[in-house]
Amino acid sequence: QVQLVESGGGLVLPGGSLRLSCAVSRRTSSSYDMGWFRQAPGKEREFVAAISWSGTTYYADSVKSRFTISRDNAKNTMYLQMNSLKLEDTAVYYCAAKPPTGDPRQARYLYWGQGTQVTVSS
Repeated sequence: QVQLVESGGGLVLPGGSLRLSCAVSRRTSSSYDMGWFRQAPGKEREFVAAISWSGTTYYADSVKSRFTISRDNAKNTMYLQMNSLKLEDTAVYYCAAKPPTGDPRQARYLYWGQGTQVTVSS
C-alpha cells in the first residue's frame, strides 16, 4: 500500500506563489509515475502536471510555464512549484501515484492523497 500526504496549500494573492509537497510512504516510489490533479467547486477533477519515474514532465496547457513539477526520490517527495497564481487556480490539489504504464496524463492512478486546498484571492 502506498500512502500519499500533501502539504503546502493555503491562501495567496493573485500573482503569488506556493509550493505543494507530496510525501510518499513507500521506498519504491521512485519507480512510480506521479501526478498532481485539482478539483474546483462544481467542476470535475482535472490533470495539472505529472512526472514519470524517469523524470519526464507533463503539464496541462493552463499551467504550462507557471507551474513546475519535480521529485526528490531520496526524500520520497514530489513537489509542485506554482508561480503567477490566478483566481482560476483555486481548487483542492491532489497528488497521485501509479505504476509506470500508460501516459501519465491520462492513465488511471491507483493511489491518492487527501488533498490540500489552494485559494487564490484578493
